[in-house]
Amino acid sequence: MMTQKQKTLASYALPLVALGIPLLGNIFSKEINWSVSDFLIAGVLLFSTSFLINVVRRKIKKRTHRILICIFILMAFALIWIELAVGILGSPWAGN
Repeated sequence: MMTQKQKTLASYALPLVALGIPLLGNIFSKEINWSVSDFLIAGVLLFSTSFLINVVRRKIKKRTHRILICIFILMAFALIWIELAVGILGSPWAGN
């Protein structure tokens, strides 16, 4: 069983691991071409999502509410990430 401190540490280590994947791809492959701003935006999105889920886990007592709010946060994260990557909504800050 993990303690609260270990859960918090794991939830903030996960975005670092996720950012390590494109970093390794950038180093070893010509196919992946992320700029510093790409890493910065991805880091802000990943860490803010992790922070919000951590806050919800600590503050919301009812399990069903906690799950629903976390699903909403993850859906918002996915929508923003997809919009930045490929521009499904056609916003001015959409990707290529």
